Amino acid sequence: MAKIKPFKGIRPPRELVEEVASRPYDVLNSEEARAEAAGNEKSLYHIIKPEINFAPGTDEHAPEVYDKAVEQFNLFQEKGWLRQDESERYYIYAQTMNGHTQYGLVVCANVDDYLNGVIKKHELTRRDKEEDRMKHVRINNANIEPVFFAYPDNKELNDIVAGIVKGEPEYDFTAPDGFGHHFWIIDNPATIRRITELFAAIPYLYIADGHHRTAAAALVGAEKAKQNPHHKGDEEYNYFLAVCFPASQLHIIDYNRVVKDLNGLSDEAFLQKLAANFIVEKKGKEIYRPTALHNFSLYLSGEWYSLTAKEGTYDNSDPIGVLDVTISSDLILRDILGITDLRSDKRIDFVGGIRGLGELKRRVDSGEMRVALALYPVSMKQLMDIADTGNIMPPKTTWFEPKLRSGLVIHKLS
Repeated sequence: MAKIKPFKGIRPPRELVEEVASRPYDVLNSEEARAEAAGNEKSLYHIIKPEINFAPGTDEHAPEVYDKAVEQFNLFQEKGWLRQDESERYYIYAQTMNGHTQYGLVVCANVDDYLNGVIKKHELTRRDKEEDRMKHVRINNANIEPVFFAYPDNKELNDIVAGIVKGEPEYDFTAPDGFGHHFWIIDNPATIRRITELFAAIPYLYIADGHHRTAAAALVGAEKAKQNPHHKGDEEYNYFLAVCFPASQLHIIDYNRVVKDLNGLSDEAFLQKLAANFIVEKKGKEIYRPTALHNFSLYLSGEWYSLTAKEGTYDNSDPIGVLDVTISSDLILRDILGITDLRSDKRIDFVGGIRGLGELKRRVDSGEMRVALALYPVSMKQLMDIADTGNIMPPKTTWFEPKLRSGLVIHKLS
């Protein structure tokens, strides 16, 4: 059962929130962060991408870069750009994209719940990425950025949230990408108690986005527990910052592939090989989007094609084998194009569906890539089924949008 707690959030004054808030550290590179923070000393990028405070080309993993993150975090608090709430609270963080709003509860999730599998994952993490975030959490003694969780829908929690969001939000702004961000404070002790009780009856939480941040936060908490001879289990370091959304409100969008070459094949030979396992239909010059599970769209030499996996090429009873990312990885990328390791092969790249299928067309038309493959998105039910069965999704399967804005609230570990 999920153990959560309220916390004394560190957050910007209302009038500064748009200057402080930023995109998450892992969706942009150092140069993009430097450009977005230009002329804005209050941007959270100075803390989460601290290399922007140095000359371009500085190693983002250098010790002085991590030290700069702490210096900036302290400066933000000294200047009053970040202030700590006086009492423990929960918060509501809602996001609006394309007219759809999803409402998340901002809580502190429990380290042991992650280590014991109450918080379920569906992706493998890379140790180097974990270690980078662990250093950042350790040196700041804080979770500067939240992780993104889903939970099975609960009517009473929905009702509590619906009642609170009728009131005026603490923050309410539209980010430069056009997505709306709305934030409310929950400081009523009875409501806080009830939210904690309701989560205690929820069997599992699911990591939607932020596997590396979750692992890093939990591992630092576990480290601190080992280092404390008087450890009791209720210390602040036993918890980390998460935004939890009801599963029914979340939409996973497509995560597509572009490949540099046809593995020595001509267009005709490639299409012929595809026809062994797929019904191949030429769709012409207009962008074609996959219409259902097991239907793919292919862009090759200025033409779009529909590919539908033939019966018998997948196993509906296998939660991994039934995924379109598995079908395409095995029957197209591996068997025809010779790409066996999606994590390391330099011939393949991945394009989040937020960029649209026009981005696939652009990259092929430019000559940078030879062929593009668009997939039908995974459902939240598929994600939860995979996590529940202890399985791991193939790399680059899910893309969540909108991303959580960082800097709306921070959690200190002491």
